[in-house]
This record gives sequence, structure tokens and C-alpha cells, in this order.
Amino acid sequence: MATVSQFDAPLEAPFEFQPDPTVFVAPPAEPTPLPEIIAALRTIVQLEGLSDEEYTWLATHCTERVGPDGATVFREGEPASRLNFILRGEVHVRRRHTGPMALFIGRAGQMTGLLPFSRMKVYGGNGYAVGPVWAVDIHRDLFPEMLAAIPSMGQRSVSVLLDRVREVTRMEQQTEKLVALGKLAANLSHELNNPASAAQRSAASLFGELRQYGELKYGLGKLCLSDEESESYRSWVKSARERMAAYSSLAVAPTSPIATSDREDELVRWLEAHNVPSPWTIAPSLAETRLPVEVLDELATALNPNVLPVAVATIASSLRVERMAETVVDSTVRIFDLISAIKDYSYMDQAPIQEVDLPQSLETTLSMFGSRLQNIKVELQFDPAVPCVSAYGSELNQVWTELIENALDAMHGRGTLRLQTHLAGQMVLIEVWDSGPGVEPELKSRIFEPFFTTKAPGRGLGLGLDTAHRIVSKHSGFLTVESKPGATCFQVRIPLDQAQAY
Repeated sequence: MATVSQFDAPLEAPFEFQPDPTVFVAPPAEPTPLPEIIAALRTIVQLEGLSDEEYTWLATHCTERVGPDGATVFREGEPASRLNFILRGEVHVRRRHTGPMALFIGRAGQMTGLLPFSRMKVYGGNGYAVGPVWAVDIHRDLFPEMLAAIPSMGQRSVSVLLDRVREVTRMEQQTEKLVALGKLAANLSHELNNPASAAQRSAASLFGELRQYGELKYGLGKLCLSDEESESYRSWVKSARERMAAYSSLAVAPTSPIATSDREDELVRWLEAHNVPSPWTIAPSLAETRLPVEVLDELATALNPNVLPVAVATIASSLRVERMAETVVDSTVRIFDLISAIKDYSYMDQAPIQEVDLPQSLETTLSMFGSRLQNIKVELQFDPAVPCVSAYGSELNQVWTELIENALDAMHGRGTLRLQTHLAGQMVLIEVWDSGPGVEPELKSRIFEPFFTTKAPGRGLGLGLDTAHRIVSKHSGFLTVESKPGATCFQVRIPLDQAQAY
């Protein structure tokens, strides 16, 4: 774990300076007197309580190094071979590749670097002096002799290593959560963008269309229709709307774009034959109704040829207004559904432990990935006999998120995703299948290890499956994987007995 970083404190605020890669820390021209080194070592927090003889041993066996501001202390990838005591100044460690925890600082009064019992092999970043630096080092070859002369150094080193592991793990887990939150936000923003854009476009067009519809109604009134013509027109509109309602269970328009284009061309020809102006603007609205041309022939028979163009334009404008209003309603309903799904996903305003409906929980999580499912065939196989389970709902959703996301990543946007639930003895079995290339046998035993990942740098920290495994274990359950080329299945088993859930 110590290979992750050499210095223990993460940077708390942005710090900018220009290191000089040509200047390196080195032994001073005049060695510092031994009493001064001992006095400086007494400021190291981790060495508190050593005897005078033990401080003297460290001072006489250490190597001094000093350097000006910006000097290079070590380079990323170089072998790590020394235990460091920073006596003055700071050392900032920068990773060459941007990523989580890209910057660390080692401050005066700290013991850091390579520690006894550490598995660190190389430096994990470039170390630079910030301000004049004075440090002393103990070479790893002297570690056995140091532990013999100062027995407590073993415990002190282990304590520093444990603190380092806890801090790095905490930061990595926090970064993993932020990465997951960013992906969730990206998926949600994509899902919200489509209905929001549709509603905005329709609402913006609705004003102009209502104005045009009013003008057409005014023009139709100016024609001073006879009572017989008015009644014929109203009867035709009523009959046409009844026929449109009969098509409500079907698609609004033909599914084939070619068929839609052919229908519009047919309507344009009919409108041109009846002297209707701007037929290309009217035909699309009429084409969406799926009404046959024969219905328009009935209107042409019932009305005077001079009245027909205005009447057709009026009904077409009315249909456009209604379609825009429907789009606004449908889009806002979709937005409301997404917001409700987010609330269900996060279990906002609810107690930590709930009675979780597993199929609904899986579907809610799946809705968060709508933007990535265009070319994915989704199969849902939920056993209706599966009861609700008492669980931490938001944490279970995090498990489904990790498993579904891994499945989608494995399939690279194309394939089959199958979610299943069914009873397995006294447990509920939840399965997440994907048709990806599978997990290599030599890697299957490692995929639940923290920080292990097969993804490209920057795509994951290797904590997703570890987090899922810990959450399932928290519920006294089990998370396993079976995999072969074309079929990978992650299985989650959760006990039905609530008394065994925690």
C-alpha cells in the first residue's frame, strides 16, 4: 500500500510553484554538528519518547541532505531506498499523470519515505523542495541494525504505515464516490436534456402556432359560411377526430420513414389538386393523423371549393397546436419520472433501513443508465414470489449501479443485459448478466480486491466491486461471479430473514 504515496498529508489548498529539475538536494558542504541534528530529530512527532542513546544512533547513522526552493528530492519511478526525517521545509510530491490524489506534501517534523516493513519499491511521484529543505535519511541497508538498536522503531513504523493506508484508502474511496456521482450526473443530464429540449422547442413554437391558428379561424369566419356549410364542417371535424381516436392505440405515424415520406407526398398532391396554398406546411400535420385521403375527399364534397383551403389549413394548424401541447405534457411527465427515479434511487427523506422492493430497485437504477442503453438489449426476469427485504436501500442501489456499469463497460455499448431475481432457499438471488467477452480466469480471483482494475487509467480506481462486496457483506450476503466468453454473471445473495440481515 505504501507504493501509492511517500508523504502522508494531502494538499489542502492549491499551491503553485516552479520546480527546477536541474537542481537536486545533496549533502551540505559543511556537515551539521551532531547536537543540532539530535535537537532537530527531537521535533519529529513519530520519534517522541526515544532515549538519548537512540536519538544519537539515528543522528550518527543518517545522511544529511539539503536543497534550495524548487530542488528535486526524487523522481517518479526511481527505486525507493531511504527512510526520511524532514527537519526543515516541505517536500511536495506531484504525480506525472493527473489522477486522484495527484499532490502530496511532506512537512517538517514528519517521518516518511520508505519505512521498515513497507512494500514500496519505487517513488510514486516527483518530489520537490518548497522553501529551503533540510532532511536526514536512513538507508534501507541499515534497517535491521536500526530495529535492533531501537526496538520501538518497528511499532512506530507500522503505526505510520497504518495511518498512511487509512488516509490513502479514504481519499481513494472518496474519489471513487465522486467518479460514480459524476457518471450518474452525466447520465441524468443526458436523460433530462431530451425531454427538456423537446418541451422548450414545443413551447417556443406554440406561441407562433397559436397566433397563426387564430388568424386562420378569423379568416374562416370572414367567409360567412351558411348554416349548412358550418354544420357540415363541424360534423366532419367531429367524425375525423373520432377516427383519430381509433388510431390512438397504434403508432402516431408509420414506423417506416419511407412510408411517412410517401404519405406526405400523397397528401401534398391532394392539397395541390384542391388549390390549398403552402401544401408542404400542411401535409406533415395531416400525415401524423394516419387518416386516409378518403376522409379529406369527404370534406371536399361537403364544402365550397373556395372554403376548402381555409378549412383544411385551420384543422391542420389545430392539430399542430395539439401536438405541441402533447409534447410539452409528455416531456414534463418524463422529467417528473426521472426526478422520482432519482428520489427512489437515493431513498431521500427516508430512514436508512427500508423494506426494499428489489425489482423496483433494479429498474430505478437501470433508468439512470438510459443514455447508454440505445444499442443494449435489456431483459428483465423478476420472480413475483420474491418478497421485499429489509435493507439499506441507497446502498443496495450502489451495488446495482456498480454491477450494471461494469456490465455496460464490458459490452462496449452493444450486447444483452439481463437482470434476474428469484428465491434460492432462504435467500434472494439477484443476477446481473452481460454478453461481454468475460473475465479471464487468472483475474477472476482478484476482481474484488481494492484498487485492482482492468480499465484504462482514469476510467476507474478499482474500488467499485470492492465497495459492492463490502455492502453485500454488510447485509450478511454474498457476491460472486461466474464468467465465460459471451456470458458473465454477478450473483448477489441476500438473506430473507431480517434478523440475519445486519
